[in-house]
Amino acid sequence: MRLLRVGAAALNQTPLDWNGNAAHITEAIRQARARGVSVLCLPELAITGYGCEDAFFSSAVLQTAQQMLDEIVPQTQGMVVSVGLALMHAGGLYNVCALLADAKIIGFVAKQRLAGDGLHYEPRWFKAWPAGVTTMVTVNGTDYPLGDLLFELGGIRLGFEICEDAWVAERPAAEHAKLAADLILNPSASHFAFGKAEIRRRLVTEASRAFGVTYLYSNLAGNEAGRIIYDGQTLISTGGEVVACGPRLSFLPVTMCDAVIDIDATRMRRAQSSSYQPELVYDQSRVVKADFSYADAEWTREDVEESRWEASECLEEEEFTRAIGLGLYDYLRKSRSQGFVVSLSGGADSAAVTCLVSLMAKLAVSDLGVDAICHALGVSPIEAPPERAIAELTRRLLTTVYQATANSSAATRGSARTIAAAVSATHYELDVDDINSLYVSKVEAVLGRELNWEADDVALQNIQARVRGPAAWMLANLKNALLLATSNRSEAAVGYATMDGDTCGGISPIAGIDKAFLRRWLRWLEQTGPADLGPIPELEVVNRLQPTAELRPQAAGQTDEEDLMPYDLLDAIEHHAIGEKRSPREVLSAVRAEFDQYPGPQLEKWVRRFFELWSRNQWKRERYAPSFHVDDKNLDPKTWCRFPILSGGFQRELSEL
Repeated sequence: MRLLRVGAAALNQTPLDWNGNAAHITEAIRQARARGVSVLCLPELAITGYGCEDAFFSSAVLQTAQQMLDEIVPQTQGMVVSVGLALMHAGGLYNVCALLADAKIIGFVAKQRLAGDGLHYEPRWFKAWPAGVTTMVTVNGTDYPLGDLLFELGGIRLGFEICEDAWVAERPAAEHAKLAADLILNPSASHFAFGKAEIRRRLVTEASRAFGVTYLYSNLAGNEAGRIIYDGQTLISTGGEVVACGPRLSFLPVTMCDAVIDIDATRMRRAQSSSYQPELVYDQSRVVKADFSYADAEWTREDVEESRWEASECLEEEEFTRAIGLGLYDYLRKSRSQGFVVSLSGGADSAAVTCLVSLMAKLAVSDLGVDAICHALGVSPIEAPPERAIAELTRRLLTTVYQATANSSAATRGSARTIAAAVSATHYELDVDDINSLYVSKVEAVLGRELNWEADDVALQNIQARVRGPAAWMLANLKNALLLATSNRSEAAVGYATMDGDTCGGISPIAGIDKAFLRRWLRWLEQTGPADLGPIPELEVVNRLQPTAELRPQAAGQTDEEDLMPYDLLDAIEHHAIGEKRSPREVLSAVRAEFDQYPGPQLEKWVRRFFELWSRNQWKRERYAPSFHVDDKNLDPKTWCRFPILSGGFQRELSEL
């Protein structure tokens, strides 16, 4: 029986934050050493940060990364640690992991499969390393092995799969297993999306079973570079069973899981498999050998239980709350801002954004404490009992403003006031009808006619939304705060948003989620709420209201769904048309089967409306503030869903309806 304690860490890194990234790496090594970990897996590109974009093409960035590597190496005395960076070789740039042991660099493994779809654009910067190829690379004047390598340290063999390597059919681990790998380390930068944690878990557990290895999986955590949120999932699996897992969506800069494994037992399980066929003749340069003495390990009872919220029947609602909360907090501190401003209309979208900021504060306090948050954000300490400290923190961080025009109702004013009070926001109320009227009168003067709702409907609606922008921006400037846009994905799909109106903001936190989900989430938040935090029952005042822009006169009875179509149908059409790339005729056929409560001619009208509005409003989606990615249906043209700004507008296809 040969026992070994291994660990995987999640790090909240920031592109090009050399000192901050190194501090987190150092802290992870310190924590691992304190727990007796001998082998530690850190995330992909942990030194540089994953989201450096075209800064990867800077020779200064590559040189600094190597300098940081040299500073980290001495900290690995008595340990084996993997750490990621970008490395130039033979004129190409590679995404590599350095394996460090006993304060020495042992070698570098290069990523073979590059993520080039969806959010990821790795082939723009990196070259894919060919399987089975090894060479030497010079780093800071010393030659080291580089390529598709295994490492044999103290008689134990380690191999790598770097993130995307594990998501393809021909996984490097399959070849590593033939060369008797004992451990597979997977340093990842795998973005958060609904349901993705379970897919990763299956990839890890099945690899440990099928390849007869112990599998270590690490990931980035938090909002690293602005749009992508990483959930910090860490896993250790052996024999097809998860033996340790770390917390997901934690606000802590470093989280860790570790476990004691039996190398001999793992080897014997593989030997007992009739399907296992070792590679008896192979290129000896693929295995880099070095002396190493592992610390003694003893069996301990490991905690493999996930957080209580992960067992919730409403897992998507829990994940959404925690992912957006974490994304907002990291964006706040990394942008060196000191709060958020929300134009709170009293409706569902702005109420959702307001509640998300409040929940962000509560979740951050739970993980970090009030003092640490105040220090991170550069705000003065809060002198208050614990039960009042969160409310005071929220009051400082969250400012809401209700801006009324003649078409605003007492119901939405009251709703905004109720929600702001429920979450302890600093709340203001402004009447901007005089500003709206002034703009209208000035334009009437230059046109030489009166504007009216029959002829000028869209312009009269939009100017009301736009006059609310300047005051919200001004409050954000005065408070060194970020203005949050409140438009959702369903509205983005059809352009049901006023540019420089409800799209005003530096971040658009709900632009990646559809209206149907948001309404469901608000009902859940009213009645149940996140584990350990509970509900916000005051949301009842929002949930009972019919969604409306309140830009036409009250007598018009304006509602969003009357302007557009039922939101659940809109989201279904978007799924088929944009997510599945189906033609208008195919979409109509699909929604007829799903929504047989509506007559055929009405469904055809709505499908036609969707495609016309979608193609007409790509320019709006191009101008949206950065949004957070929470599911793989995002419409963000900069990261997920590209479409021409100018197009034929599906005219031929729609004629076939």
